[in-house]
Amino acid sequence: MRKFIKGFSIHSFLIFISFISLFPFIWLISTALKGSNENIFAYPPIFIPQDFTFENFIGVWHQIPFLLYFLNSFIVAAFTVILNLILSSLAAYPLARMEFKGKNFIFCLVLATIMIPFQAIMLPVYLIVLKLHLVDSYGYVTGYLGLILPFAVNAFGIFLMRQAFLSVPKELEEAAFIDGCSIINIWRKILLPVCAPSLAVLAIFTFIGSWGEFLWPSIVLTNKTLFTLPVGVNDLQGIFSANWRYIAAGSIISIIPIIIFFVAMQKYFVSGNTEGAVKG
Repeated sequence: MRKFIKGFSIHSFLIFISFISLFPFIWLISTALKGSNENIFAYPPIFIPQDFTFENFIGVWHQIPFLLYFLNSFIVAAFTVILNLILSSLAAYPLARMEFKGKNFIFCLVLATIMIPFQAIMLPVYLIVLKLHLVDSYGYVTGYLGLILPFAVNAFGIFLMRQAFLSVPKELEEAAFIDGCSIINIWRKILLPVCAPSLAVLAIFTFIGSWGEFLWPSIVLTNKTLFTLPVGVNDLQGIFSANWRYIAAGSIISIIPIIIFFVAMQKYFVSGNTEGAVKG
């Protein structure tokens, strides 16, 4: 009986915490499904729409160039993920496998950058991007580069891949080296396939971060044809008024690619997230 009470208490607490975490999302869905005659700010909140409608999802497509913003976000997120996978694994390989002077010190410096929030370095990064003409006023390609390159690699990705490489037996590399395989081919043909779960985890986190990034694109972008989805949805909010039903509907639509990407990579997530947890 005591075991049942303890289990019931723990599960009740977890369900309560989960509901608190999901409350904003539930309210978002409720707002998106409410008609124009309903008060979305009613107190106490009414979660079940009385005037149920999908018109808000249709209307947001006509209100803004939603497909264009969707495509912009996809391009930025896709290239950011690809560059992170390549650059993070390239930087992690020597830190995991090669012996050179100052290796541990360099690794500590890389980890130390995790403690620096992006907001603290945003101004110098913006000045660098501006000086390199990587803003949208110089063209579409440079506009995309200004969004992608500042996030092309990060310390978390390097740390994750280093831990994954450390979990691979050295005998695999030694055997490949004896067979005449070069270092770059060992990295590409042996380590990367073996560490595919960790690559999947890095891809998931990078995609979520890039897809949902709002602050940096809103600062760098001035050309509306290059707006990403979060910035484009925020454009629905005017100076004196805002259609919160359209904003809620657009936000829900923008979440769908993240869910699809996570579900597609889910089978790698658990094993990759724990890979290298006890070694290093």
